[in-house]
Amino acid sequence: MTLAFVFPGQGSQFVGMGKDLADNDPAARAIFEQADRALGAKISALCFAGPEADLTDTLNAQPAILTHSIAALRVWQNNSREGSPAFVAGHSLGEFSALVAADALDFADAVKLVRERGRLMKAAGEKTPGAMAAVLGLDEKTLDEVCRDAGAQIANLNEPTQIVITGTKESIEKAGELAKARGAKRVMALRVSIASHSRLMQDAAREFANAVNATPFQNPRVPVISNVTALPLRNPDEIRDELVQQLTSSVQWIKTINYLAAQGVTRFIEVGPKDVLAGLIRRINSNLSAVSVGDLASMKAFGGSS
Repeated sequence: MTLAFVFPGQGSQFVGMGKDLADNDPAARAIFEQADRALGAKISALCFAGPEADLTDTLNAQPAILTHSIAALRVWQNNSREGSPAFVAGHSLGEFSALVAADALDFADAVKLVRERGRLMKAAGEKTPGAMAAVLGLDEKTLDEVCRDAGAQIANLNEPTQIVITGTKESIEKAGELAKARGAKRVMALRVSIASHSRLMQDAAREFANAVNATPFQNPRVPVISNVTALPLRNPDEIRDELVQQLTSSVQWIKTINYLAAQGVTRFIEVGPKDVLAGLIRRINSNLSAVSVGDLASMKAFGGSS
């Protein structure tokens, strides 16, 4: 079986994340300590003990999820008897974890980069508050037409029956009404004030380009699949372009999983907090195997901890 690692994005954070790994595994503990040093702040304490409101703040959630994901990755790499992945991919923020996993981006640089990403996204949301909603039961073509009519955009193509839309509050309200009129089964507003993956992130993307261009990247050791194109990122120039475009572009998760399946991937391991991506993968293609490893219990269950 060909193996791929996938890494979760924002929304997967929770108080207590990574604590059992850091308490019991020196490699995981070292990652949390490295993150604290890189940020000059105790992101580890926020992961382990909250408070939840501070952890959920996009400024903190992004480095927290990245840190937990890489801590879990190190535990898995040190203990699992499974081979190395043939591909890696991440959902939105998770793409930074994937780049670290592929040795294309140093972990300390990645933590600082996603903290800046979170800061810029938060500032963009404060300048022009946005909204997002999950639409269930409407196909991509129809929802794209709805978004164009409402002035919204598609943010995440998560799985065939779940697509997330993004834009101003007014455009999302209008798109929700139009979507229901076109046959959507349900429209669920997300508890966010930031319109991720939308035109409202254009100023943030321009500023983020400065941080990305100042960060060293290497050629990936294994292919990293792009959120924007659902194709492999081959070199530092492509990676830099991707990370900037990603802020205003749709996450092509369905195409990513279908591309990997076409390359022969049959088994996916989601590395990091919670199990959102594993569920999406199974709904995209029921023939694919997908499990999540983010704590000691799941590591032991799936062969990644002694």
